[in-house]
Amino acid sequence: MAAQEPSPPSSLEGVRPGFPKKILANSLEDKHLCNSCHKVLRRPLQAQCGHRFCSFCFNKIVSSGPQKCSACIKEDLFEEPTSILKQGGAFPDNAARREVESLAAVCPNEGCTWTGTIKEFEASHEGNCDFMIILCPSCKELMRANEQERHNERECPERTLNCKYCKEPFLLKNIKAHDEICPKYPMICEGCAKKKIPREKYVDHIKFCSKFKAPCRFHVVGCDTSVEKEKIHDHERQCSYEHLNLLLHFIMGIKVSLESLQPQSLDVASHKLQELHQSLRDLEQKMSQLGGGGGAAPVLGACAPTLTTSFTPLPSAVGAALELQLQSEKTKVAELSRRCQELELKVGTFENIVCVLNREMERSCTTMEAYNRQHRLDQDKIEILNNKVRQLERTVSLRDLSIVEMEGKMREMSAATYDGIFVWKISDFTKKRQDAVAGRAPAMFSPAFYTSKYGYKMCLRIYLNGDGTGRGTHLSLFFVVMRGHSDALLKWPFNQKSAPVDSRNTVQGVAAAAKKPQRG
Repeated sequence: MAAQEPSPPSSLEGVRPGFPKKILANSLEDKHLCNSCHKVLRRPLQAQCGHRFCSFCFNKIVSSGPQKCSACIKEDLFEEPTSILKQGGAFPDNAARREVESLAAVCPNEGCTWTGTIKEFEASHEGNCDFMIILCPSCKELMRANEQERHNERECPERTLNCKYCKEPFLLKNIKAHDEICPKYPMICEGCAKKKIPREKYVDHIKFCSKFKAPCRFHVVGCDTSVEKEKIHDHERQCSYEHLNLLLHFIMGIKVSLESLQPQSLDVASHKLQELHQSLRDLEQKMSQLGGGGGAAPVLGACAPTLTTSFTPLPSAVGAALELQLQSEKTKVAELSRRCQELELKVGTFENIVCVLNREMERSCTTMEAYNRQHRLDQDKIEILNNKVRQLERTVSLRDLSIVEMEGKMREMSAATYDGIFVWKISDFTKKRQDAVAGRAPAMFSPAFYTSKYGYKMCLRIYLNGDGTGRGTHLSLFFVVMRGHSDALLKWPFNQKSAPVDSRNTVQGVAAAAKKPQRG
């Protein structure tokens, strides 16, 4: 007898616990079980105490140091040091391994019909079974291995798709968000109704599209009309009066705003400056009068020089004070003028900025409205397509039912005969007889057959375990006359003769009790 081939090398050797118990096709023996995981031994090791463990289980037990054998303790056979499990304290049990690997096995996965030995299961079937339950790494859903490809391509909600427009990958759940930003997504111009315009070129298209409605150039001053670009000049000519009126109100508002920003108007400053000049001239005139009066009064004698000495510094002191005040007022006026000019420059700059921002805002609003309209159109298309898909599914279901009915009729027509002779071949007779004995399917009906093309319609009914007085001892066969399409043309009651013939062309008695033909 040839020696048994060694077990094939496995990349998972020593990394898995024992085989599940339901893998065995025959009865389970305790000697084939691991004393740790209590499953069928995989790569068995025998400890010094004589108990067997899977290689994986033994290494797991001794990984944290020497341990007491739980099987010895359970069987009350514990003794040191043989019942101490430690690294290097066990040897491969090749005899047990060969015995286990030669056991008849079936696949434990539901629906799989694979059979063989445990050795063959580990070498070629374990991990490769199409009915093995696996976990989707993306959506964490459980499925069979043979369904993984379909799941990844059609069902997984976390699967990655490639955009049919820009070819960029994205997740299925982000399809709507991607459609809203896809640069190649087809848009529809609301002006010229041109279709399939890529989103990245849509803005350039509406800039030059003569049918696209754009806001009037005077929208900054209040004109809220949107007209087609080719008609913008006609609109400006027809509404020139309204535009000028709006522009006038806008300019007057700016003027009022500028005047409210100045602390004092320039007219008030000029008026005050004239008053200061007038006051200065009056003071100079008074000083000149005071100087002339000292020479016309000689009677004062010696007092004149003293008087002159007292009044001489007065004009220069008053003039200096007035000059300083005048200079201060001039400085204030110049400062106010400078501030007014700066405010005017700032207002002009702000107006330009506001105009640019308004244009950008209008452009953004127009683009956003176009995107929203396109989004609504896409949603409507999706809803229409969903309705069509549901309608097609209903149609397919109805057609499937029709196909099933047609197949049944085809089988019936292919099995039917029109000469009154019917050969009934019963396949898998042993199993069907066992079902009849157990009471699961006591009776079977044959396909219909006819005495002629427009004759009686008949079939056979058989009890493989017998019926009535012949139950358990005989095979009972009944002749059944069925309702046919040509019954109105036939003679009733049915009085034809029938006889069963077995495969050896001998007439057989069918049941212990004679049965009359039955009308279906």
